[in-house]
Amino acid sequence: MKRIISIVIAFILMISVFLPMNAYAIGDGNVDGGGGGMGDGTNTDFWNTGDEGVRVTVIRASDHAVVTTPIDLTNKHPVIAVNFNKVCKISYSQGYALSPDTHSYDYVNPSQALPKIISTSGGNGNIAAIKSYFTDEQVIRSIANLTGMNFNVLINGQYKLLLEPIAYMTFGGVKYAMTATEAALFDQQLGGGLRSKMVSLSHKNLPLAMFLETPDLGYPAWGGSTTKAASDTDIISSLGLGIVRFSEAEPPTVSTTNYEYRVNTEVITSVTVRGGQSDPDNPVTVRFTIGGHTYTVGGVYYPDGDSQLAWVRWTTPSTPQAMTIRVSVSGRGSASEGTITVKIADLSGHDPPDPVADDRNDSYSASPVPNNTQKTSVSWGVWRPYWHANWVWISTGEDSGYWEDAGWWDFNWTSYSASLTASMSITPDAKDPTASEKTLKSGYGINQTTTAKVSTSQSSAVTGAQTAVTHFPEFGYQSFWRLLEQTRSGYNAEFGFASNKYSTYKRRTHFTPIWMPDGNYTPYTYLEDCWTPAGMLSMNLTDSVTVRGSLWSDWHIAPVKP
Repeated sequence: MKRIISIVIAFILMISVFLPMNAYAIGDGNVDGGGGGMGDGTNTDFWNTGDEGVRVTVIRASDHAVVTTPIDLTNKHPVIAVNFNKVCKISYSQGYALSPDTHSYDYVNPSQALPKIISTSGGNGNIAAIKSYFTDEQVIRSIANLTGMNFNVLINGQYKLLLEPIAYMTFGGVKYAMTATEAALFDQQLGGGLRSKMVSLSHKNLPLAMFLETPDLGYPAWGGSTTKAASDTDIISSLGLGIVRFSEAEPPTVSTTNYEYRVNTEVITSVTVRGGQSDPDNPVTVRFTIGGHTYTVGGVYYPDGDSQLAWVRWTTPSTPQAMTIRVSVSGRGSASEGTITVKIADLSGHDPPDPVADDRNDSYSASPVPNNTQKTSVSWGVWRPYWHANWVWISTGEDSGYWEDAGWWDFNWTSYSASLTASMSITPDAKDPTASEKTLKSGYGINQTTTAKVSTSQSSAVTGAQTAVTHFPEFGYQSFWRLLEQTRSGYNAEFGFASNKYSTYKRRTHFTPIWMPDGNYTPYTYLEDCWTPAGMLSMNLTDSVTVRGSLWSDWHIAPVKP
């Protein structure tokens, strides 16, 4: 009987000494507690404050099956003569018989100290600290490693942690390790012998160290006294347990944006992926289905609570059309989908009509130069995971054990950027006989050169500028325009007027109207289609020449000599 009493005391003490608290909570603790006050012990029946631990078992939520061998965690190095093997409360509830064991007692000293769990006359267990501790991400990762569970599997919502306080007590001169349930079962075998010697520990402080706030895993919430000793029956049915449950892991989701592209253009299409954490142990994959082809982007990683851009580089078709891009994202055993609507336009075919010598526009008035939305620089980034090693000594006895890496994935953010600079130059055509520098007479042609430089720290994710469209004041910068021809591609692109079919010499020219009044003549160019994962870079560009007089003043009429 004395031996039995000692075991109960040892179990209660074990609960208080678990791991220290971290800030990242990933579980929901269903734990409450009471107790307080200890009677005087004897030379053969006693318990020392702090001689405690916690038994942790992974339970499948759907059928309450025990899926891992329980582990006993303690801050102490107890020398135990008798324990009852690694059996959890659920196994006892399912009919498992109490079985004393005199072999070496296995326990684990966690790398983070347990908070106080068992209430005593010297102070009560801190339920807030216990909840915080057992829902801390790094503690859960350590438990996953110790129990052999994959961390992401453990927290996917299908499993729960069953916590049981353990006391290391001396009963009848023998050192025991026992949970509250084992103490009650032991007391029943002894006909009340444990209760008679160790009641403050075995039937009050140990079982009241943890109980449920709400029913779970078939056990009720405790509604009885939290300051008085409980019966064996109440302890076995309702006390000496806490539960950590996990919400179902948030599946990865994708956010999309619609796009407008030009024909025959190299583009970047990107989406934002978020939901849970994606790392090399639990990667997310994004698939883009575009025009019958599927592009797969793997290794999309990001920390919990954050997001990551995923993108694909492709070339648009040669004909204008509306397209639907289907995007699917998979990871953590789930998948989601999204769609992107794409409008592909053809800007060609809007060249100005053939200018003629008797054109007139007596009602002309200058229009304001357009100022379209432009973006000349963007930034984005990529999360890169790295393994954060955390070597922990796993004790298997007083002088034995092994080192285990209980580490986790951390993330570094690598930032990238792109910027666009450009210039536009308008000059009189070289065939204009009376032009001087940037002054010409109306009716003559002008030439244009547009240069675009793209600078980026991630060239694989950025295209050069590919489209430049010039609008003219005589049309109010509407109706007609010239799609410039790219004469040099890449990150140092160059554009100019295409050959003019109305030019006698097929020059790359645009003819100013004969009726253009004197003053500044200012074409406007919109430079675009420099694509990045963070969107398109574009610029508004202008340049001017001065119109003074008209080509009629250069004509000389004289009779033909016979």
